[in-house]
Parts: sequence; C-alpha cells; structure tokens
Amino acid sequence: MLLKVHPENPSQRQILKACEVLRDGGVLVYPTDTVYALGCDIYKSRAAEKIARMKGIRLNQADFSFIFSDLSQLSDYTKLVSNPVFKMMKAYLPGPYTFILPARNNIPRIFRSRKKTIGIRIPDNNIPLEIVREMGHPIMTTSIHDEDELIEYTTDPELIWEKYKDQVDAVIDGGYGKNEPSTVIDCTNQEPVVVRLGIGPVD
Repeated sequence: MLLKVHPENPSQRQILKACEVLRDGGVLVYPTDTVYALGCDIYKSRAAEKIARMKGIRLNQADFSFIFSDLSQLSDYTKLVSNPVFKMMKAYLPGPYTFILPARNNIPRIFRSRKKTIGIRIPDNNIPLEIVREMGHPIMTTSIHDEDELIEYTTDPELIWEKYKDQVDAVIDGGYGKNEPSTVIDCTNQEPVVVRLGIGPVD
C-alpha cells in the first residue's frame, strides 16, 4: 500500500491507515526530518525481527531507535535524565538528532541490549509525530540504506515504493527525503558525546 500524505498537514484518515498497519504487526516506511525510515510497533516483536532481517543484522545487535511524539514520554522508557541533558534535548528537539539514554527495564524485551541503552528521536516531521500520538506509544525506527555505494540513502518515495513494496506493508509518500542521517549524541555518561555528526548541527 502506498499512502500519499501531506508532510505539514497529514490527514487523519491516512494516519489511521498507517496506525492500522502497525497495530496489525506490519512494517511501515515513512519520512522523517532526515532520511526515510523503516518502522514498526515496538510491541510487535515479529515485525522488529523482520526489519532486522531486511537489514541483515541480528535483532539483539541492532541499534534501533524509538520515535517519541514529545519529551513527556521520556520517563516511561528512560532512566532519570539530568537537567543539562534535558535542557539540551529540549533545545534540539523536535529536530534531526538521536539521543542515546539509559533504558528502563520496562522497554520491550526484544530491545533490551547488553548496553541497556535506548536511542530517542523526535523528528521535525508531522507524519511520524502524528502516528506516534495516535498509537499512544513510540514506534521503532531505523534508516533505510541504499545498496548503491554512491547513493547512501534513497530520497525519492516512488523509488522506495518500487524497491520495498514486496517487503513491507505500506510506504508513506511524504515528499522527497534528505540524504544525510541524524546527529547521534550519547548521553549515558557524565558528558554528552557526539558519536555521529549528521544533519543536525552541534554547538
């Protein structure tokens, strides 16, 4: 299923269709404020395992992140965040950043890595944010990579549909994506550390 959704003002009907796919244990491709992503309901383990297979990795070794709708969801899935880290997140989000934080034990078992951390994204794109709000909990997210060594990320949703239509349950066409990933900041130690410099600038 290919869903064309307006990126700034997504229709409720299309958002509900996307959520129905996720609640049924499906895999979804959707835009973010960086690159297009693969995602699923965090409570649908088979869907998460399918995405791991698609990326050629084992689920317990994957660095999949969660998309939140806002910072109010932090306390449900992460351990106590220091004031400086919270202020930094509040300043940068929504935006093209992934924050790595200590995970609480109540996150789904399939995402409990040995590192006991969780990646958090609040992208500046209304489509995934509205999906998460409608779902009532985060969705799993991981960037789509392209096998072409010269083109790391596919930006055209129609090309993404052609490539993935037999592997996923729905692709959301929210316009052209970007070809640079998020900036990743590890906040699990005393001082935050930039572990990947992506599209998000860091002061």
